[in-house]
Amino acid sequence: MTSFSATIASTMSTTQFPYAAKSAFSSLKRARILFDGPSTDGNNTYASAASVFLPSDPIPSDDLYQASLERRKRYLLGDAAGKAGGPSKNKAAKSKKKSPGTAIVAVSTVGGGDEEDEVHETGGTTTTTASTKFEGMEDGATTTLTTYDSLAKEDYGKPENRILVRSADNNYAGNVKVPTPTWHAPWKLSTVLSSHLGWVRSVAFDPTNMMFATGSGDRTIKIWNFPKASVGASDALQLTLTGHISPVRGLAFSDRHPYLFSCAEDKQVKCWDLETNQVIRHYHGHLSGVFCLALHPTLDLLVTGGRDAVARVWDMRTKHQVHCLTGHDHTVATLLTKATNPQIITGSHDTTIKLWDLIAGKCETTLTHHQKSIRAMVQPSFENTFASGAADCVKLWQGRDGRFLKNYSNHNNSIIDCMAVNEDGVLVSGGDDGSMQLWDYKTGHKFQSAQSIVQPGSLEAENGVMAACFDGTGTRLITGEADKTIKIWKQDEEASELSHPIDMKAWRKTCIAAAKQRY
Repeated sequence: MTSFSATIASTMSTTQFPYAAKSAFSSLKRARILFDGPSTDGNNTYASAASVFLPSDPIPSDDLYQASLERRKRYLLGDAAGKAGGPSKNKAAKSKKKSPGTAIVAVSTVGGGDEEDEVHETGGTTTTTASTKFEGMEDGATTTLTTYDSLAKEDYGKPENRILVRSADNNYAGNVKVPTPTWHAPWKLSTVLSSHLGWVRSVAFDPTNMMFATGSGDRTIKIWNFPKASVGASDALQLTLTGHISPVRGLAFSDRHPYLFSCAEDKQVKCWDLETNQVIRHYHGHLSGVFCLALHPTLDLLVTGGRDAVARVWDMRTKHQVHCLTGHDHTVATLLTKATNPQIITGSHDTTIKLWDLIAGKCETTLTHHQKSIRAMVQPSFENTFASGAADCVKLWQGRDGRFLKNYSNHNNSIIDCMAVNEDGVLVSGGDDGSMQLWDYKTGHKFQSAQSIVQPGSLEAENGVMAACFDGTGTRLITGEADKTIKIWKQDEEASELSHPIDMKAWRKTCIAAAKQRY
């Protein structure tokens, strides 16, 4: 006795059935394990497969498994109970034409009779019945093939007839919400300052917006007059501070005191008095180079992070260590401080971001979405969110609980060394290949991609943006670069929405592609 699958295959090769019947046979063959019941006669033949169709009455059982099984049968073989009582929409002569309905095949073994083909019309459904004797079957046994090749459109549209099938007219792109980005003028290079002898690794602005400081790989800190530097005056450099013996990696001005804080790879954290231009405090405790620092906005606290994989919280006045925040497995490369919880956020080369409880000195949340080292983070002043940058992408997070919000798409996969954001919602990311990406912070729309140019006499490999900071007004951007220069950028005053319009078609495609991704 040949198997049921082999019988189906041999029958399909010898008998000319409609295409819809063949498709339904294929579905039935794949689901034979689900639908074939045990043998009920002595010849090991299939007594009946017609029981796979659903009854016309509702399913009385509340068993979820049985209900799921019945829905599965309905999806694979259609509603064979028929929609009796409705008017016929197709003539018998047209029953062989293609129909948008679902093709269904019922196979049952009956006794006696010769080969015959019949065409029946039921309420809204045209059926074709073919009685054929299978090869290998005993005399008197035939197989009846019933094809339902034209389900009524109104029946197909009912939800119960397509429980597991996505609607054919479901426009996924139409369901994606495309936010309208804010228009921003493109930025252009305004001034180039050259005074350092090494990579410019850090930039910080004074609260008065009258001066800014830069730290470099030449172990010096330079104080610049901002108005003069903006126009390229030769006397823009005001002061050079020396004291570190390794590259200076972080700078921060105090909002309440005339102090400048600096950290370097020599494991030292210094506090400079800008009235006497001398170091007045040292903060000892780090076991390796210190890569970043930040001041608390409301408390006299200093937070530093470094290569020893910890972030240390210092009392600014007593120089005592308040907390040692441990938990990272690699260098703490960037950190943020806030007046609200979580008051400290750290990003590390171990690809994680941690949100800390300042009072308890413990980690509240660990974010593991990034796949590459996190070297830069930034937070705006107009909303409680923050952005993080790595070689894989730029991500936006909720500041309260660290909930992931969105990815900033169209990133060129360079290593992001710095980020900055201004009051107008312009987010800048600088890469180690000299590229600068400018985004609309709220929507994630990238409105400009700029490329820095090395100064004459520098190597092409020194084309890297290592530090970035906006001034107090947000109209000037200061970048420190690997070619030992400091560049000042400003908005193009001649640009307008007519000369530089937003490409909404490309932005819509970007939003649709981002919506299809899984994070």
